[in-house]
Formats: sequence, structure tokens, C-alpha cells
Amino acid sequence: MRVRRAAVLGGGPGGLYVARLLKLAQPWCDVVVHEQGEPDKTFGFGVGLAAGTQRKLEAADADTLRDLVAAGHRHDMTMVVDGRTARVHNDRLIGIARTELLAVLQRHAEKAGVRIEYGTRRSAGEFDADIVIAADGVSSATRSAGEFGETTELGRGLFLWCGAEFALPDALFVPVRTEHGVFVTHAYPYSGGRSTFLIETDEQTWRSAGFDRSPEPAQPEDSDETSLRYLEEVFASELRGHALIGNRTRWTRFRTVRCARWSHGRTVLLGDAAHTAHFSIGSGTKLAMEDAIGLVEALAEEPDVEAAFARYETTRRPSVERMQELARRSRLWWESFPSRLDIPVERLMVAYMTRAGNVPLDRFAATSPDVVATALEQYAGAAPPAADLVDWVLEQPLRHGKTEFPHRILRHVPDGLALTTFAENLADPWDEAGDDLIARAREARRDGADGFRFTGLTDRPALLTRLDLAERVRSEVGGLIVVNGPASLRADLAAGLVSGRCDLVSLTEEDV
Repeated sequence: MRVRRAAVLGGGPGGLYVARLLKLAQPWCDVVVHEQGEPDKTFGFGVGLAAGTQRKLEAADADTLRDLVAAGHRHDMTMVVDGRTARVHNDRLIGIARTELLAVLQRHAEKAGVRIEYGTRRSAGEFDADIVIAADGVSSATRSAGEFGETTELGRGLFLWCGAEFALPDALFVPVRTEHGVFVTHAYPYSGGRSTFLIETDEQTWRSAGFDRSPEPAQPEDSDETSLRYLEEVFASELRGHALIGNRTRWTRFRTVRCARWSHGRTVLLGDAAHTAHFSIGSGTKLAMEDAIGLVEALAEEPDVEAAFARYETTRRPSVERMQELARRSRLWWESFPSRLDIPVERLMVAYMTRAGNVPLDRFAATSPDVVATALEQYAGAAPPAADLVDWVLEQPLRHGKTEFPHRILRHVPDGLALTTFAENLADPWDEAGDDLIARAREARRDGADGFRFTGLTDRPALLTRLDLAERVRSEVGGLIVVNGPASLRADLAAGLVSGRCDLVSLTEEDV
């Protein structure tokens, strides 16, 4: 499709990047970015760019990526729990200041011939353009005013973004117990000698600390100073004497946005305007910039607007929905994170890496052999082999109370062991249906049940959720926990054992 005029709403990473790529692909096109804010007045701290995203940006626009990498800060990742540390290597992960990210993208967009207009709020219907690209963020006015079939899911946990004026040596995941409950920071360094501190907690802790009664900041640009000063004391060790910096910093809940349609007429949504994925696994910047690549390719390869927008959505939606599902699982894991603090930090790191089913146990072992070897020795009481880890995990013996099991695959229930079976297929183990199951499990234990066996659908998403449900029962109710699944998903079952989600596994009859 030959595009003569294109209007881009939003001067964030997605808007600037799609404008540049479109101008490079179709130099005759008049591309204008309309950003309601003023230049150099962005808010936010650091942005992470993972290795996979960097590869895609390099293929699409190597010049821009080169400047982003040069401005970024590489770092590894460390988890610290009660003074114990687990560190994993990840030298392709970079953090970059959001201000620097936007400066690089703005410079490259203008170099390509894109015009950028600041300071005026515009709407999609105002433009005499062939296409309008709405990259106007999670609170997109374009999406709200259009016919895109928007739905929003609100997370249970609360979080805020802040920063500090020093660069951490690694990304940090640190939970801290307080008199009010547990606060967790996800902190990482970025360019300019600064670090992002993302801090989250559950609602009970948030209320117990009195944050529900804190005065509202007077102006939209103000931060919640009461919370910042409190959290400085909580994370004093990690801050090393530095203060927490706010930038419109307030407690909020994550909004997962989904749209039934990403386009309507000549208007198309991009990035957070079309979809969001939880920050613990899905970067809005990543998804927006990859959307930009897909949209510009579709515009080049299709004859008209309708066909191009349809191709863009057809191409991008599977990847986005996969990321949203991974992010949903990750969000649920982090919202329930304090329940896991009794297991060793190395096993907790394995649980973290395998929480969404995106990183298999053997792949994690290949990149972080020391951490995984320690976790496996904690699990089994014996040093693991160099290969065939999944089979080794399943073959380890278990002593539970007075009962001994020769390996972790339960083929028959020993005499005298009473297991209650739950054949539940829940979407969220921590919702009201999950609460009801916890109540039934407690009643079963009072009635003499020694433990529980969890079974259900044999597809992978169902098994991953079943492992989460089993973990919740194991933590809150206790007893011997057995999770059933197909032999084809042995790797997921093995990861569940090492992560403390269950004690034993069983295999479906057709797979034994």
C-alpha cells in the first residue's frame, strides 16, 4: 500500500519507532507524530530491553539499535532472601533511561524525515490522513472513543515506580518482611548512574501500613511522598544510603488491556493502546516496538488499508496473546510471592524462572549451572548429574512422614495413605473459586486426609495452573501434594517438584 500521509498519535517509544520505520520504508510519505506533552518532560525511569527484542530491532533498524545499546547499561540478575543470594548471568539484558530511549528514537525519527509536533492534544478524527496510528498508551483516548471491543482486567496487587541516584551492580529481586507484611522490590540499573526501583505488595500489607489513608498528592505531577519515605527505610540496605526518587509515583494496580479489534476504519492501535502485559515479564516498550515492525511490514505488502491492518493484527496477535498469557501467570506468581519465602533462595530462583512455563528447567541449568545445581541438591539431598535432569528429578526418593517413596512418580497409593482428589480446572488459583477449594481442603484435612491429588485437563496451560493451585494448597493447608499430568509434560512436572509446588507427580494412564 502506498501511504501518502500518516498521523501518529503519541510520542512514546512505539509512536516514534513506527514513524521512523514507515518513513524509511515509504520516503514519500508525510509522517507526523503528535505528542500532547512537551519535549524533555517525560516521566518514568529505566526501560529494559531483552536479548530477543534486541535481535528483532537489529533486523528492522540496526542504526537505532546501535545507539540504544550504546546508551544502555548491561547487568546480571540477583535474588536476595533473608541474606541468602542467588545470581544468574544475563549479559544481553540492558537497562536504558526512558528519557535517553526517547531522545534516541526522536533523533532517528527526525533524521529519517519525520515531523514531531508537541504540546497539543489531538484526536483520530481530526486528520486528513490515509492512516492514523494510535500509540497513545494504556489510557488511550483513541481506544476509549472507538469501536475496538476493549476489556480491562485489574490485578490484585499494588505497585509503584520510583528510582535512586546510583547504579546497582545487578538487577535485584528482594523481599523484605516488615511489621505490616512483605514488600518486594524489582530494581535494576540503567544509564546515567541511576536505578529503577519498582516496589509491590499485597492489599492487606498496603492497608496495614496505612497507605490507603495517605493524603492524595495535590497535583498530577506530584508523588506519594509518604510512601516513598516509608519505603526508603524498608529498603535502606538495597539503597545504600540513597533516597528514593518519585516521578508521578503512586500506588496502582496493573491493568491488562485487551481489544477484540485493533483497527477501525483508517485508525489502528499500537502498543499499550491495543494491549498490555504485566511488567514482570512483558515489556510495553518491547511489544510496542515489535508492533511497529509488524505494522510497517503489513503496510508495505498489502494493497489497501483494510488488508494491511488485517495482516498486521493476524501476524502480531498470536505473539501478543502468548506474551499476555505468560505475563498473566507471572503476575499471579508475584502477587502470591510472600507465600514462598520459606524455601531456599536457589530453589526460589528456579521457581521464578519457571513460573510462567517460558523457561524449561534444563535450559535454565545450561545458562546458570551453579544456581540450578545447588537448587537440585537442596531438593534431593544429592548432587545432580550433568545431563538428563528431568529424569533425575523424577527418580529421586521421598520420605514424607513415615511413608517412603522410591521415586517422585506415584504409580499407586500406599495402603493407609488417604488422598483427596481435586479435579478442578481453574483459571486463577487465587480467585474466589480457589478460596473455596482451600476451604474444602482444610475440611478434608480435619476429616483425616493425608494429602491431595490434583488432576484435570491434560493440556499444558491446565497443567501449569494445576501446579499453581497445588502449590497454594501445599502452602496454606499442608499434606502430601500430588499433581497429575501427561508424560509429554514431564519437564513441567519436574520444574514443579524442584520449585516446591508439589511433592509427587502421577502420569495419566495413557502415558504411563
